[in-house]
Amino acid sequence: MQSHSRRQAVKLLAAASLIPLVTPAMAEQTFSIVALGDSLTAGYGLPPEDAFTTRLEQRLKANGLNVEVVNAGVSGDTSKGGLARIDWSVPDGSGLVIVELGANDALRGISPAETAKNLDAIIARLKQRGIGVLLTGMLAPPNMGKDYEAAFNAIYPKLAEKHGVELYPFFLDGVVADPKLNQADGIHPNAAGTTVIVERLSPTVDKLVRLLAS
Repeated sequence: MQSHSRRQAVKLLAAASLIPLVTPAMAEQTFSIVALGDSLTAGYGLPPEDAFTTRLEQRLKANGLNVEVVNAGVSGDTSKGGLARIDWSVPDGSGLVIVELGANDALRGISPAETAKNLDAIIARLKQRGIGVLLTGMLAPPNMGKDYEAAFNAIYPKLAEKHGVELYPFFLDGVVADPKLNQADGIHPNAAGTTVIVERLSPTVDKLVRLLAS
């Protein structure tokens, strides 16, 4: 009986030696990022492979991060629309939300106070759920007038400071008003423009993912 037991133990040890060790990297769970936004997030006018979320996921993975970037962009959406759908657009288990909203508010002349109120509620809701937030700013078009421009542009830094969240000051930094980087409408980035956005924004996202996943 003892001899049989020893033989069984030897077989089990031999089998175990064939099982590869599970490294921390292999065991690491995928970190989920949700891009909550409008057409700029949705990839309006672009094939899926050139959309912001696709390009960002590729860049982060190339940097060695085990991530997925979920596209929760809705073309034409306002801050009010984003607030209305936040609970079902951002599933439980999300690690970070990139909040990219407000451009359509400015284009429609919605009161900056209303936009600020909606974004404030979005950030508060995400923090309440224990989800990290990256707030990406937007700038009002100059044709809205100096008073509107000043009030609108101040929304994002004020909210970032209030809630203690990371701010990327201007989502379209390096792309706005450049014909080579925008589609024919002069508003939405083309594939080259999306590349620029990802190049400039990805270091901030990378930093937050490493911080939140640690």
